[in-house]
Amino acid sequence: MANVAVLGIDIAKNVFQLHGVGADGQVALRRRVMRDQLLQVTEAMPPCLIGIEACTGAFHWQRHFESQGHTVKIIAPQYVKPFLKGQKNDGNDAQAICIAVQQPHMRFVPKKSIIQQDIQGLHRARQRLVNHRVALISQMRGLLLERGVAIAKSASIAERTIPEIINNPKIDITELTRDIIGTLHAFLL
Repeated sequence: MANVAVLGIDIAKNVFQLHGVGADGQVALRRRVMRDQLLQVTEAMPPCLIGIEACTGAFHWQRHFESQGHTVKIIAPQYVKPFLKGQKNDGNDAQAICIAVQQPHMRFVPKKSIIQQDIQGLHRARQRLVNHRVALISQMRGLLLERGVAIAKSASIAERTIPEIINNPKIDITELTRDIIGTLHAFLL
């Protein structure tokens, strides 16, 4: 492993495929490594250029490899694909990553710190909650509209008026509909 200058790693859940070449461009390493062994293998190598494909966990691995002294470049999958030789499999993917990372005009994914990833996670979670809330309100509005009860699109109005509607015995909707809408409304809280 001492002669590996560039290493392509195909990241997976449990088994990682490594493809390394020496400074002369000749294959110096082809190896499958289990997740719990990967850092031991890369730590035993002298500092080299490591290429990984942008995917879930890529920034995590980048931080670990860089702490071991390696230079890490993350490549978007669409830039790796042209370098794929043969059928798509882990070994060929690692080789394609290894080739792609060596290209002089390759575009790489910018690094993300843990804080940047946390903020991105916060935005994703918030967007999911907003989408969930909008979908629930739309479904309740639709159920009520099918029974002749129209309410405004506004989320705040819907949150306020839906309990009033389902608790008003003068509004002509069945008990089952009241229960369904009540259950859906409870998810908003």
